[in-house]
Amino acid sequence: METTHRVRTGDARTLECPDDSVELVVTSPPYPMIEMWDDIFTELDPAIGAALDDGDGDRAFTLMHEVLDAVWAEIERVLVPGGIACINVGDATRSLEDGFRSYPNHAEITDRLTDHGLRALPDILWRKPTNSGAKFMGSGMVPPNAYPTLEHEHILVFRNGERRRLEPGADRRYESAYFWEERNEWFSDLWELPGETQNLDDGLRDRSGAFPLTVPYRLISMFSVYGDTVLDPFLGTGTTTLAAMVAGRNSVGVDRDPDLLTALEDRVATAPERSRTIAQERLADHRSWVAQRRDDGKEPGYEAEQYDFAVNTKQEQRIQFYAVDTVTATDDGFRAVHEPIE
Repeated sequence: METTHRVRTGDARTLECPDDSVELVVTSPPYPMIEMWDDIFTELDPAIGAALDDGDGDRAFTLMHEVLDAVWAEIERVLVPGGIACINVGDATRSLEDGFRSYPNHAEITDRLTDHGLRALPDILWRKPTNSGAKFMGSGMVPPNAYPTLEHEHILVFRNGERRRLEPGADRRYESAYFWEERNEWFSDLWELPGETQNLDDGLRDRSGAFPLTVPYRLISMFSVYGDTVLDPFLGTGTTTLAAMVAGRNSVGVDRDPDLLTALEDRVATAPERSRTIAQERLADHRSWVAQRRDDGKEPGYEAEQYDFAVNTKQEQRIQFYAVDTVTATDDGFRAVHEPIE
């Protein structure tokens, strides 16, 4: 199996992608009203900087979401019928001249994407535990003027119209199956995963808002099949591209900063090792689950066709894991060759 991974410098508001050309979007945009992204938003619309200078948080919030709204229109255009969009975003808290308040980015994005015709599905709350003992902001130990600390982000899930239909019995769909016990964990509406610090050797960002590889890898495994194309219009450090490569999907990544794109070469070079490690961990975890299941007197009902273990449902029988064998550079990105894991 081969996959292609196109990487482009460009503006997410005008994607160079044909209509109905991607099956899945996995992305994390700049978060409105988070200071680290003020300059990016102001560059795109100077009125945002003016609103912030005036201390007008409501206006700045609205203008920032107007910038993102053009991206949501593009996502609706490029998604195939039944395609899925997963948007990771956090809410913001901030003090300006109009006072301290919370800015509900997840609610605003949900409203805007549904206005563009996408259907909101149940979302996921990604809780990122911290080691800090400070669980509040404000007045210390006495009421009433303290505030809860935000320790979660939202993974918003949308579908373009009715459920996607694949050809009956398609190998690529059934080979892409996840295990029964993985389904039970992944499709929970609460994920507790630590954040990930990205080491950008060339100092391109003082700090990165990148999500850990686990997040896009799960979403890609949940909402696409082998050979699908995954789009990230806010590519950043390229975690979605790496996850798509590891998961055996094609990808398209777009970012305005050409220097960030060059940092991808070192990351995708790790794809062979990462893909094999992830697959072997999933296989080992499943074997342990089968052993525990049998100890509990609950025999799984089926045998996997490619592996020497039982599975709990008929839909899992044809599951097949692949590892990246080689990655080569192309004129517009990378090409990966995948080999089945026996």
